[in-house]
Amino acid sequence: MAADDLVLAMTGASGAAYGVRLLQVLLESGRSVHLVLSPSGSQVIEQELGRKVRVDGFRLADLLGGDLPVSTPGRVHYHDYRDFRAGIASGSFLTAGMVICPCSMGTAAAVAHGLSQNLIHRAADVHLKERRKLVLVPRETPLGVVQLRNLTACAEAGATILPAMPAFYTHPRNLDDAVNFIVGRICDQLGVSHKLLHRWGEKSEPEA
Repeated sequence: MAADDLVLAMTGASGAAYGVRLLQVLLESGRSVHLVLSPSGSQVIEQELGRKVRVDGFRLADLLGGDLPVSTPGRVHYHDYRDFRAGIASGSFLTAGMVICPCSMGTAAAVAHGLSQNLIHRAADVHLKERRKLVLVPRETPLGVVQLRNLTACAEAGATILPAMPAFYTHPRNLDDAVNFIVGRICDQLGVSHKLLHRWGEKSEPEA
């Protein structure tokens, strides 16, 4: 456990590429990550990225799509979504923040109402009650009144709602640029330095 560890949860909304890219960037920045996947999140990863990732028998290479640097696996701590014995289920376990990316509307509803039906919900509840950074990255359209109220409740409780809405002023050249913009904005919220996006008023191009 380290106070600069981060928690990343991936749930069953479209946008698996955001979560995978975020994990890569966090590892490249030297951060340790506590990772949780929901079963629906695993299904979306397979549907959108063609990567079969098991919540039971998880392998990091399956998620990231290839061989890993020697130092990387030791900085990813995978937790089963049913394991309430994991450190991140307790406020006494120190972290620098949590991101749910992508965040399904069902997950947002559970966070809004403190249901704690799995480790993702519980860890989010912990971050809210401990007044730590919690970032939700929903990817849903259109949004109905129920979803809007749930997201409002999360924001009122202290979460940052960061919808997966890429900007166009950056003149994205491809899908990777659009993904990097959202990942960069998430990193901004977490205080993780990066060069993923072209910021408003800057003239230089971002580095890959």
